[in-house]
Amino acid sequence: MSATILDGKTLGLKIRESVKVRAAAIKDKGIIPCLAVVLVGEDPASLSYVTSKEKALTEAGMESLDLRLPENTSEEQLLLVIADLNKNDKVHGILVQSPVPKHINEERIIAAILPEKDVDCFHPVSVGNMILERPGFLPCTPYGVLALLREYNVPVSGAHVVIVGRSNIVGKPLANLLIRREYNATVTLCHTGTKNLEYHTLQADILVAAVGKPDIIKPEMVKEGAAVIDVGINRVPDASLPKGYRVCGDVDPAVAQKCGFFTPVPGGVGPMTIAMLLQNVIEAAEWRLK
Repeated sequence: MSATILDGKTLGLKIRESVKVRAAAIKDKGIIPCLAVVLVGEDPASLSYVTSKEKALTEAGMESLDLRLPENTSEEQLLLVIADLNKNDKVHGILVQSPVPKHINEERIIAAILPEKDVDCFHPVSVGNMILERPGFLPCTPYGVLALLREYNVPVSGAHVVIVGRSNIVGKPLANLLIRREYNATVTLCHTGTKNLEYHTLQADILVAAVGKPDIIKPEMVKEGAAVIDVGINRVPDASLPKGYRVCGDVDPAVAQKCGFFTPVPGGVGPMTIAMLLQNVIEAAEWRLK
């Protein structure tokens, strides 16, 4: 058996093209969609993520307001930057790249962003709106997972979804979205306190791995024909490669020979995260127009 590959790269490009069309439409009405991207410090991984987001914004016909701040920027200085962006009517979304330096309270920074500009959906109000099914943004990575499941007609209603990982970025919000009536799944959320993880994963019709540990999900842990969504992106040292590392997910690639649907790493969930960020930005700009 060989799995159907859930191609996030292709679907992500499709969504980005749709966003480009929507951006052109509101430009004709005098609004240029704009995301302010704030990076504090020079963490290489964060710099790479920010650069890819900015490139995607430009390609979609939107503006990126690039704010690079030094490592020693104080929390109060960063809060002042956010306050200015909140007041700027030409900025429709604000993204502060995580992680911030240790001397800055990240929760305080997130709470300072206006919910209507919180395109990452990290603000407590944004999270509350999501859980209560009120209008608002959806978190980019879970939103991308749901888009992949829908695009490839993976049966979700009535399915048993097992999520491994309870982060605020993926596990918790994805669980809350999947129990909505529109998805109607039954969800089990596993974490470090879960006993006999394999017992739970073997029951999954849809298995989502989001723990940040290379190849933690093995073929013997997956039910025949299940859909396996690998959210993990891990850098594993590999001296044979020019960069000195290889990128892999949380799921052993051999699982693809056993399951019904499979997301590759790279090329699965990763491209979807950026695509859904762009979709949130265009929605923020369209709301401003209304």
